[in-house]
Amino acid sequence: MPEPVDTPSPRRTSTLDRLRIGLLVAGLLCVATGLLPRDEAVANMRRIGPLLLFLGSVIVLAELTRRAKVFDVIAHRLAIAGRGRYPALFALCVAFAAGTTILLNLDTTAVLLTPVMLALAGPARIPPLPLAMTTLWLANTASLLLPVSNLTNLLAAERIDLSATEFAAAMALPQLASIAATALCLWWFYWRRAHRDADTYLPPEPVRLDGPRDRALLVATSAACLLFVAAIPLLGERIGVAAVLAAALAVAAFAVVDRAALRWSLLPWRLLVFVVGLFLVVPTLSRLGLGELMGALIGADPGAAGAFRAAAAGAGLSNVANNLPAYTAGEAVVPVENRTQLLALLIGTNVAPIVTPWGSLATLLCLEFCRAHGVSVPMRRFVLTGLVLAVLATVGAVTALVLTA
Repeated sequence: MPEPVDTPSPRRTSTLDRLRIGLLVAGLLCVATGLLPRDEAVANMRRIGPLLLFLGSVIVLAELTRRAKVFDVIAHRLAIAGRGRYPALFALCVAFAAGTTILLNLDTTAVLLTPVMLALAGPARIPPLPLAMTTLWLANTASLLLPVSNLTNLLAAERIDLSATEFAAAMALPQLASIAATALCLWWFYWRRAHRDADTYLPPEPVRLDGPRDRALLVATSAACLLFVAAIPLLGERIGVAAVLAAALAVAAFAVVDRAALRWSLLPWRLLVFVVGLFLVVPTLSRLGLGELMGALIGADPGAAGAFRAAAAGAGLSNVANNLPAYTAGEAVVPVENRTQLLALLIGTNVAPIVTPWGSLATLLCLEFCRAHGVSVPMRRFVLTGLVLAVLATVGAVTALVLTA
């Protein structure tokens, strides 16, 4: 979703940027030519307006939190707590990445946590690939529990009218199943002794804060994040208000202590362009035949068979195209009363887009950071191991959903 924050130059237009702008232009052309009726386009923009406000605010909050070194402090403390033991470090990294995804959304994990974890690899002499795959996989597979964890969750919760606590109750066991499958595959495919040269790693030194100004920013942004997380079960569908207030608190702290850090580049315009373009192009494609295809693949069975069909269709289309178009195309053909089927579609589009590099924007961004840090991700290994995890996590999560529905 959002663009990496550590790209070499903010003026550089990357391939991803050109794709996002091209998608928006295509969407505007769909409206201008009448392929998408203007009334439908306006209705779509009204629907996603509050969601864009929420996502933009939470990404500003997360970026300022990163600048205040909150993620660096936590990552180094985790490595120190592991005391050189890989199993302990593995458990701590899984918990850290999963918690970040659940509470602050998958974009925070992909954009902000990935470079922090990769930067940790050098001082601690830890192979970087296991750290990279931990953030890449859990950015997707840990994004089921709360509406704030993923844009698709916000859309689903709105459509079937679930509060944050009701949504979490419905997705708790599916989320546990997905994280368990991810931890199993991470250990077997990337973390176990056969994939590294040493039995232990070197615990790094703690992150040093330069003075009271840095400590003030650390405390203020940490407090903003904690207040946002605490507000999730209280505000329900108005969680965007909490995100705006938390971001405002972080911005106020930087305005007092480090005003130079407050730049327009903090605003995630790339995310806004991408999502707006999607919500113009995908409805147009649905009118041109994509809706019929998804309807045939998903069906209207409200039971277990319909749930697995919806998850499989969402997983397949996510890896062929992208998970956001896959979810919006599937949502349009799932009957509103088929709540379990819609949540199964959500599982397929959240958990499974880890087989192809373009399955989700979070996956693309994690891979982009790996390239920027000189970390090689063998593509054959990436696809095969991702396929195994996608099947295990999707089947496990949908089974848990069906059993508790």
